[in-house]
Amino acid sequence: MSVTTIETQTRSVPITAETILSLFPDIDTSGEALEGHDEEQIRLMDEVCIVTDENDMPIGTASKKLCHLMTNIDKGLLHRAFSVFLFNDKNELLLQQRASEKITFPDMWTNTCCSHPLHMASETGSNLEDSVLGVKNAARRKLDHELGIKKEQVPLEDFHFLTRIHYKAPSDGKWGEHEIDYILFIKANVDLNPNPNEVKDVQYVSAEKLKQLFEDPSLKFTPWFKLICNSMLFEWWANLDTGLDKYKNEQEIRRM
Repeated sequence: MSVTTIETQTRSVPITAETILSLFPDIDTSGEALEGHDEEQIRLMDEVCIVTDENDMPIGTASKKLCHLMTNIDKGLLHRAFSVFLFNDKNELLLQQRASEKITFPDMWTNTCCSHPLHMASETGSNLEDSVLGVKNAARRKLDHELGIKKEQVPLEDFHFLTRIHYKAPSDGKWGEHEIDYILFIKANVDLNPNPNEVKDVQYVSAEKLKQLFEDPSLKFTPWFKLICNSMLFEWWANLDTGLDKYKNEQEIRRM
């Protein structure tokens, strides 16, 4: 089935483990949606994401490709994700610019690392405690993959889970995001060895510097990063050393 034959429609039946395959039939990754894209990024589109309902309960799985096609997002397909905010000992935030090879949101600046826990025992969970542990494991895996940060430099116990954000954002007419995004903070001095297929550039910024970058019309930022910045980031950041506890382990999902 080609991408063009999929109809965008309002979801009329619940997304469950039993109905997900009929609601979102898979598409060959060699199809037209991926034509012309980087081979490694196409391969990564086969990774299996955790599909959830709007309350973040896992209800099935789907390929990364399926989860990011706007035709499926418009039907209600929702998956679990995470966003890492890594600060050095100067309380500067590490930003990355996504590589040009990225299929979604290429060349945009964003927080340290944004990705997805995969459908594997160490990265999934059906209650909040297990799910938080799963996304922390996934975060360590992706920090290494994208930025060359070794797991020894980002111990599991040093990650702080703050909250979850439910948002939807198009990348272009074909691709987009619809995620329940776990926000993770960590303070660590790390050695960087960015993967050029994932990351075009990196920089550490202060809160004031980041606000200045937002005023630069030549720079583009990912929608989830702007959402987080415009809601709570600077307040969390100001409390990084002394008052972060009151923001940790929020139970309710923030709807953006």
